[in-house]
Amino acid sequence: MAGEELNRPPSLPPYAEMIFSAIDALKEKDGSSTSSISNYIESTCGSLPEEHTNILADQLNKLVENGELVVSNNNYMRPDSATPAKRGRGRPPKAKDPSAAETETPATVTSPAGSEVKRGRGRPKKDPNAPPSAKKAKAATVPTPPSKTGRPRGRPRKVQPEPAGVEAN
Repeated sequence: MAGEELNRPPSLPPYAEMIFSAIDALKEKDGSSTSSISNYIESTCGSLPEEHTNILADQLNKLVENGELVVSNNNYMRPDSATPAKRGRGRPPKAKDPSAAETETPATVTSPAGSEVKRGRGRPKKDPNAPPSAKKAKAATVPTPPSKTGRPRGRPRKVQPEPAGVEAN
């Protein structure tokens, strides 16, 4: 354990801070490449862990996903304040309209007592106390005329063959 403590590099600032300071210090018009950011961090911070390139790549990807950095042509730069933030995948949520919140939603019903009752999901249950409804008379069905060929529509019925060796009495 004593060997691990001796090999440990001195405390470094978080990688996000080092990346932002590198991009700001380099002031490249088209953004800074991964190698130029890495070289700047190595020159300013001195001793870095052996996994520096992997950690740097992971941190750059996290900053891009969070929207704190923008990538164009493999160059990283800070986003402009005028450009809108990149939205995530999928359909965006509906905008909440303050005037719609004041009106009654269809899921709530005001009872005669004045209190609101929230309805459940799905089709409402049938009222057992309601009088039975009158049944509708069926319309007389007219048979369809046979087709021009004389055959019925669709696939013909399967015919069961009679057993050949057995005679009926």
